[in-house]
Amino acid sequence: MKKIIGILLALTLSLALASCAAKEANPQTTAQEVNVYNWGEYIDEIIFDDFEAETGITVNYTTFQSNEEMYAAMKLGGTDYDVIIPSDYMVERLIDEDMLEKLDFANIPNLSLIDDSVSISAYDPTGEFSVPYMWGTVGIIYNSAEITDEITSWSSLFNSDYAGQIIMFNNPRDAFGVAVKYLGYSLNTTDETQIRAAYDLLIEQKPLVQSYDMDTIYDKLEGGSALIGVYYAGDYISMKENNPDLKFVLPTEGSNVFTDVMCIPKGATNKANGEAFINFMTSTDIAVRNMEMTGYVSPNGAAAEIYGDGLDVEDYVIQFPSQDALSRCEPFLNLPQATLDLYSQLWSDLKK
Repeated sequence: MKKIIGILLALTLSLALASCAAKEANPQTTAQEVNVYNWGEYIDEIIFDDFEAETGITVNYTTFQSNEEMYAAMKLGGTDYDVIIPSDYMVERLIDEDMLEKLDFANIPNLSLIDDSVSISAYDPTGEFSVPYMWGTVGIIYNSAEITDEITSWSSLFNSDYAGQIIMFNNPRDAFGVAVKYLGYSLNTTDETQIRAAYDLLIEQKPLVQSYDMDTIYDKLEGGSALIGVYYAGDYISMKENNPDLKFVLPTEGSNVFTDVMCIPKGATNKANGEAFINFMTSTDIAVRNMEMTGYVSPNGAAAEIYGDGLDVEDYVIQFPSQDALSRCEPFLNLPQATLDLYSQLWSDLKK
């Protein structure tokens, strides 16, 4: 019996060694893949076929609806992803918590195509962990066929005339961001009195709100089941193709200007493949195609110029705001843990 077992073990070992030798002789037998985690409606997925044709690497693609959802997924199993695309303030948090890999820029030569004004940032001061993906602003989207009043201010989202027709962000940082800007405070305030004043304002607004939404705002505003809401300028460009009555306003009080970036989570299985994907997405022709699909602006200066030349005046002003308009905007920054905890507590209370 022992002799038979020994023969079987020897045969098994021989087969295993033969299999390893075959793989070394023909490395193409090992599947190449990259797992990408991104916002919904935020990439031209046809590009994945081009990437696979160029590199032999298959893209496995999943989406999230907010930075907070992405962060929670990272905490549960960040190594499931090779590339993530969070926003500026969340990148700062991920760096602080040692949740990102340093990038090997030898694998990302297209970094040279990124404008310095975007690549030099407070959220990644050393520039070791991220490559900018897209930037844009947040504002008010409304149906001009149904709302004939002039919309210029965040006050419209707190107007009882629009009760039951208002869509708000379904995440704490953005929803509170609307309230603090309307009250004249910084998006990055750590003053508890100011934050609680914003909470009180959101509580007063709650009966007027049809729903707290993210990606489903598309169907509601395009289809006319809601008339006014807060969302991103790039998504407005896509929405108005289906409903030309929609308009976008950057409120007079100012708003959020954001940069979303490409990063690699700590311990990612396919780091080199992730860097190849980042490099591909940063190339000029791919960046132009991605802008045409998403309505957002690439930090690749040549691509942005090519794309901008094809826009009408109205869309250009929305996607490329003037310096005066941008001077009223500010990026989100990572906040102290005590402030983040306060936001979480108040958001939970608001949504009860």
